[in-house]
Amino acid sequence: MTYHDDDLLPISALQHYLFCPRQCALIHLEQVWAENHLTMEGLLLHERADTPTHETRPRGEGDRVRVERALPIRSLELGLIGKADIVEFHYPADPLVAARIVPVEYKRGKPKANDCDRVQLCAQALCLEEMCSTEVTEGALFYGTRRRRTNVTFDDELRDRTIQTIDALRTMIQDRKTPAAVRTKACDKCSLIELCLPDATGGDRSVARFMSRQLAAHLQDAPEIE
Repeated sequence: MTYHDDDLLPISALQHYLFCPRQCALIHLEQVWAENHLTMEGLLLHERADTPTHETRPRGEGDRVRVERALPIRSLELGLIGKADIVEFHYPADPLVAARIVPVEYKRGKPKANDCDRVQLCAQALCLEEMCSTEVTEGALFYGTRRRRTNVTFDDELRDRTIQTIDALRTMIQDRKTPAAVRTKACDKCSLIELCLPDATGGDRSVARFMSRQLAAHLQDAPEIE
């Protein structure tokens, strides 16, 4: 199947979906957003990488690497569109040997326990494979806390995980349903917590019960009228 430009989903939504499907729906379905100090740190980390530039560096023995920043990418086969922070094209001295392509994504903080960052990077690799008609076997995540790269291999397991996430994201977008909140520790650091209201709507809670508890607490603390 080939998707049209109007049907393309943002690659960044894959990371949002794996981090929290409800957060993803709030951003990409309901079009809501809020900043906090963590999102601002992420913006500052991306500041240089988000400026479209390119440069070529020698690597010795005739090898060279071309570095593209803020490179627009897309896949009509997968229905994805986005921008890669950095894509390195490693050209060997031998002109008969194909260039090695390495996408690099900048992230604040440190490596996460789940696959959200790795899936986002793998999706970039799949787009580059389609655009450049060559295999992309590895990439890297640069975390602000560590200040160094974490290498990522695009093996079959990660590729399958990425395709499954793309399918799940597209289903949610097409159904236009925002999932219910699930309260986790990550909620405390989410910039959308005041819009998501996980304490009011998460689990078996309802807004009505939440408001009832808030009203009861308010009445309990109110001074008595003589």
